[in-house]
Amino acid sequence: MILDPNLLTQLAPLDLKARTIVEGFISGLHRSPYHGFSVEFAEHRPYNQGDDFKHIDWKVYGKTERFYVKRYEAETNLRAHVVLDVSSSMYFKHFAEWSKLRYSIIYAASLIYMMHRQRDACGLVLFDEAIASYFPPKSSYSHVRMLYRELERYLDEEKSRSFEKRVSASANALHNLAENLKRRSLVVILTDLFENVESHHKLISALRHLRHQKHEVLIFNVLEHKSERELDFPDGKFLFEDMETGTELEIIPAQVKEDYRKKVKEYTHQFRIACSEAGVDFEEIDTQSPFELALLAYLNKRKRLH
Repeated sequence: MILDPNLLTQLAPLDLKARTIVEGFISGLHRSPYHGFSVEFAEHRPYNQGDDFKHIDWKVYGKTERFYVKRYEAETNLRAHVVLDVSSSMYFKHFAEWSKLRYSIIYAASLIYMMHRQRDACGLVLFDEAIASYFPPKSSYSHVRMLYRELERYLDEEKSRSFEKRVSASANALHNLAENLKRRSLVVILTDLFENVESHHKLISALRHLRHQKHEVLIFNVLEHKSERELDFPDGKFLFEDMETGTELEIIPAQVKEDYRKKVKEYTHQFRIACSEAGVDFEEIDTQSPFELALLAYLNKRKRLH
């Protein structure tokens, strides 16, 4: 089910948005070729030789003609941290309905809802040039509500446009996180990677640090693809402003578009390779696209951990 951003905007509070997205996603999986996967998603896993027959869910077998056993709490618990970039560049939007930050917050809330639905313990980390907020993983609903309230605070700030300029320094924040996470966890990072390209080797080093500490890492590069990847602006002259430093640059996009696209494609390819070599999963999210593919990427990652 593809949800209209305007409809989601009207839904309040954040937990209702998250529930609407996730339940719609799960419903869509049940109707798709991934129907077996969707059954497994919530509370089941495929039957393996040696499993006790008494744990087979015969209702599921009646619907799918496949054997699934009920998964118990000890089998499903996972510690996860949703790590969200709240630097000023995340407030950008041009073509999309939502800024990168709003899109990421709603996606983060959906991940938190999905984790809670799977009885996983979920934590939240917000960062710019350092860690701004840290909430350790817990699985209670009261904890989830507290995480939603913290995310809503940033939604309110964006809506009022009362935010201060905040510079991104992902590497510093992630190194700090790696030092302070004591138990093996899944770390899901949402960021636009908007910092000096020269700093990205430091970011790869921080991701390697997390992997060295035995954490699983999934990084979502959140972008407005049409503007930030394609530079697909109308003809004419535009004044671009760095949202983190205030630096301005006047250009005619049509004159630099081809070279820009080539360099961005080359850089992204190199960064993806570096992530792969570090054992980090890398996914792109376009803020003009629905959440389904991003949720499926998370679900595939989680599935591989069992």
